[in-house]
Amino acid sequence: MTNDNIFTGCIPALMTPCTPECKPDYDALVAKGRELIDIGMSAVVYCGSMGDWPLLSEAERQEGVARLVAAGIPTIVGTGAVNSREAVSHAAHAAEVGAQGLMVIPRVLSRGTSAVAQKAHFSAILKAAPNLPAVIYNSPYYGFATRADLFFALREEHPNLIGFKEFGGADDLRYAAENITSQDDDVTLMVGVDTTVVHGFVNCGATGAITGIGNALPREVLHLVSLSKQAARGDVKARRQAQELDAALGVLSSFDEGRTWCCITSTSWC
Repeated sequence: MTNDNIFTGCIPALMTPCTPECKPDYDALVAKGRELIDIGMSAVVYCGSMGDWPLLSEAERQEGVARLVAAGIPTIVGTGAVNSREAVSHAAHAAEVGAQGLMVIPRVLSRGTSAVAQKAHFSAILKAAPNLPAVIYNSPYYGFATRADLFFALREEHPNLIGFKEFGGADDLRYAAENITSQDDDVTLMVGVDTTVVHGFVNCGATGAITGIGNALPREVLHLVSLSKQAARGDVKARRQAQELDAALGVLSSFDEGRTWCCITSTSWC
């Protein structure tokens, strides 16, 4: 396996910048990724829901991944797709170009509520890139909740599955902490939504966060994660400051709770 620490720290899910013709602006994508890494982010995710993956072709997404990796930016590849074949293609491409991790997204649309179908979907993706560390992306907005029995059945077959990203909110984070990461110290828990960063680190033992608003406010989000880590170690002052900053960011971070962001151009909203 490659770097098994890729899912720690603070990781922005990149938006897709577009040209005035509404085509992906790969130069702007790489520039944004480099800017965020230089500021202190540990890696980037592309292409997740923040990048509007349903609006991009398979080739466009893979070109973005290839450009980021070629630029030396630590990249975690989102496998969201309307079918398992395309999801597997994204995983295989990630391994081929040298990405550093996978964010494995559930099957959507057809048979999305079937645990059997989801297990087959997840397994095919993990099998396509067996040397890439991966996290399962759990989100109720995809219409399926990955629970502990399925996670550990997958992990037994695919040791590259090393973590769990929880987007569902405070209660779902608590479930993940009590039933998944508490059962295996080698499993990483990631906060998947900006409104639960403090709760995730302080109450649930999270060691990483994937952020949406970190695209726009990277320093503030990095500071929030740093304070949350200190608070998790018992720093009372840091806990108070983290809660205050979390409240201040709430106006923006609440927009990431199951909502879809718009695509942006290199210079303006479109």
